[in-house]
Amino acid sequence: MSEGADRAAEPDTTAGPESRSDLDDLLLLADGKVTRSALSALQSSVEDYWRRDDRHGGASLRPAVVGHLRYVSQLMHSADGSLRHDLQSLAAELARLAGWACFDARQYSTARTYFTQALRLCHGQDDHLFMANVLSCMSLQATYDGKPCDAVALACKAQDTARAAGEQPLVMSMLHMREAFAHATLRDAPACHQAIDRSRDAYEDARGRVAEAPSWIRYFDETKLIVDTGIALAKLGEVTRAEPLIAEGLRRETTAQQRGRAFHAFWLATAQLQQGRLDAACHSAGLALDLSASLDSPRIAGHVADFHRLLAPHARETPVIAFEQHMREVLG
Repeated sequence: MSEGADRAAEPDTTAGPESRSDLDDLLLLADGKVTRSALSALQSSVEDYWRRDDRHGGASLRPAVVGHLRYVSQLMHSADGSLRHDLQSLAAELARLAGWACFDARQYSTARTYFTQALRLCHGQDDHLFMANVLSCMSLQATYDGKPCDAVALACKAQDTARAAGEQPLVMSMLHMREAFAHATLRDAPACHQAIDRSRDAYEDARGRVAEAPSWIRYFDETKLIVDTGIALAKLGEVTRAEPLIAEGLRRETTAQQRGRAFHAFWLATAQLQQGRLDAACHSAGLALDLSASLDSPRIAGHVADFHRLLAPHARETPVIAFEQHMREVLG
């Protein structure tokens, strides 16, 4: 998940002895048995799901992830001790991933069900940081779902939960930014600015300490801080301040972050349009369209539709006519 997903290294596609071993472990699972090496194979599959989510969107991953979740849940019943504990942690992560995939598909009620399942699975394991991560996902979803007050409450609960794990400034930086998004949706400028400041301060505290942070939060780097600050300001309507931040974040992002770059290009286009810069806005939106062509993400499709509606007053302008032609070519 770009937004909350760990950026794992690219998979090695070279066949070798390990490939045969992994296959043997997975075949053992067909008998309802699980070993440590089989568990590792399952965990690697989840990491691959997150990479694919970043590059292609989460909607098409839902059937595989849900099936994976059901299977791991079944395995839990035949395991015990530390193996059962680790299977339960894996099931919780799969439930979070299923929730995220449904969120990306704009199936918000189903997503909330899976996020709730993830919280239940990790309950009693004292993994406060994982619980905070799930709550942060639920906060972001509530922001999209038109429930910004719920989003604020969930973000604040996530912060309290994370504090129980001790000092984790990088996690707190992300959680404060999720709170900022919610305040921005409410158009509460003072609260939003305060949350942004707390996010930036926590990020500064985290410098040089990334190795201490859980792997899933390491996607939240300086580039992410910059672009998310810009988005929060854009949500507030402070587009003059927002535009250079979003543009800088987009410039820094890697090609592997396909959905994130498409998402941010649409925010850049929106900020430019709100400043009356129609040519620049249509150019940025054209970039976003190109980036979204290989994505299966109804959430991105929603941004396309939202931006297109904003263009309605300018329907006869040349840049808009060209953009709509481009949209027909890309989307069919």
